[in-house]
Amino acid sequence: MSRALLVIDIQNDYFPGGVLPLHDAEAVEGRVVAAIGRARRAGDRVIAIRHVSQAETGLFAAGGDGVSIRPAILAAVGDAPVVTKTFADAFQDTDLARHLEGATDLLVCGMMTQNCVVFTAMSDAAAKFDVTVIGDLCTAPSEIVHRIALGALASKLRVANAPDVWD
Repeated sequence: MSRALLVIDIQNDYFPGGVLPLHDAEAVEGRVVAAIGRARRAGDRVIAIRHVSQAETGLFAAGGDGVSIRPAILAAVGDAPVVTKTFADAFQDTDLARHLEGATDLLVCGMMTQNCVVFTAMSDAAAKFDVTVIGDLCTAPSEIVHRIALGALASKLRVANAPDVWD
């Protein structure tokens, strides 16, 4: 078994002062940083995902500060690859599959449970992996949207919390 942890879109625009602050984003970020450490100690691969908009302004505008991955996440991932995407599905038109060669299990966490997390976890390209969405390492615009998305995902694939994955 070879596992890979995808850390999706933990970028400045989703935090206070950003274009679209998400529910409990700072707490989720702290848990993700801790999880990256656990993943590394377990020998899991870590891959960061960054969304860049093709628009000149707004959410994840290429030249803005909001597009930057949070400093604590960058420090935690170290020299891990960073895949840049322009669609919700982190596999679509990216080289993510190349970074996952040899992996059998895919752990997914990050921002926008109902959007980027769902579309990546349920991507056709993810079908060859045993996919687990780590629910306590994700968030959405509101707690209710996050919970609804996790409930829907649980009918299609495994949803767990970080302690169940690494402890």
